[in-house]
Amino acid sequence: MFNLMKTAVLMAAITALFMTIGRLLGGQQGMVLALVVALGMNFFSYWFSDKMVLRMYNAQEVDETTAPQFYRLVRELAARAELPMPRVYLIQEDAPNAFATGRNPQHAAVAATTGILRVLSERELRGVMAHELAHVKHRDILISTISATMAGAIGMLANFAMLFGGRDSEGRPVNPIVSILVMLLAPLAASLIQMAISRSREFEADRGGAQISGDPQALASALQKIHRAAQGLPLETTERHPETAQMMIMNPLSAGGLRGLFSTHPSTEERVERLLAMAAGR
Repeated sequence: MFNLMKTAVLMAAITALFMTIGRLLGGQQGMVLALVVALGMNFFSYWFSDKMVLRMYNAQEVDETTAPQFYRLVRELAARAELPMPRVYLIQEDAPNAFATGRNPQHAAVAATTGILRVLSERELRGVMAHELAHVKHRDILISTISATMAGAIGMLANFAMLFGGRDSEGRPVNPIVSILVMLLAPLAASLIQMAISRSREFEADRGGAQISGDPQALASALQKIHRAAQGLPLETTERHPETAQMMIMNPLSAGGLRGLFSTHPSTEERVERLLAMAAGR
């Protein structure tokens, strides 16, 4: 419940930021145009992002004939989660990772790298795929699309501020210093809020995945193994397309310290701690 409330608050914050910038910049026509373009781009992404991402990673669809053990594992978990059977894909990559995509449970797909199948035991792999199915069940693709829409619209408004300046409610030009500050700080703030939403959804998917698999410790162990195995083993496609990092069960691009603010995933240590507390009934 806390994570759901946190996501709702963050969504409200990014919406409020968008409305505030629109008011600061004035020029209702420019604001509406930016919003329409951003909505159009993200509408396209929402309907076709699954095909785009799977093609980007050169993912190959598998079935009970080509990958029987993995396919049956996903089918069993989908049944436990009361979800339609998703399409199942494998990615020929040594770096261990997995993700889910699709606009809703009826059009979902889950994908895993061949590296994660080698690194994890079957029990741990169950925990990982349960996590991905929790994303499907929670419709996290929809949430991430909405947050991306608002962040994209804010970025466009900031560009308008740089190119054309802004106007107040009476049509007078806004102080150019204000326009510069808006141009620099608004996209940064939007990105921070979007990433905070993503981190909140990861916690919720960990919890949901542990419930689906019935084994929080397995997911905790899997996260620790993935974290260790991924050190110095980049996921090449993610390096070329960092915007897809938020989809992964563990962000290959994340960093600690201050840069952790810009990570789409919580720290592995905190995720493991929460899962172990869940296993202990706390």
